[in-house]
Amino acid sequence: MTTTKTRSTSRTLARILLGSALVFAGTSHLTFARDDFRAQVPKFVPLPEDTTVLASGVAEITLGAALLFARTHREAVGAVAAGFFAAVFPGNIAQLIHHRDAFGLDTDRKRALRLLGQPVLIAVSLWSTRQKR
Repeated sequence: MTTTKTRSTSRTLARILLGSALVFAGTSHLTFARDDFRAQVPKFVPLPEDTTVLASGVAEITLGAALLFARTHREAVGAVAAGFFAAVFPGNIAQLIHHRDAFGLDTDRKRALRLLGQPVLIAVSLWSTRQKR
């Protein structure tokens, strides 16, 4: 297997995993994890917490499906997904600074460590949808 082929397979696998994770997370926003997601809505968001959680869930399902099934414009989908991950980052920060427990993040250390994952999600969104160059 060539290096280019290996890289392409790795990107495809990462895109499928990320898309699947987004569909799962979005579905959980709408169902069993709604209360936990409310803990991440920053106070400055002008919408009710539940509306924000539901809207972000729909956005995640849509982005996940686009990552999984888009045949064209994959780089644009990756850029939108990266932008989404950047846009929701303040919610992760709010969870830390307001000491809100959710998703098993019941200490400030755990909540702070979680912040490190957001840049990884952004990078994977961009890398996994990048066209061959």
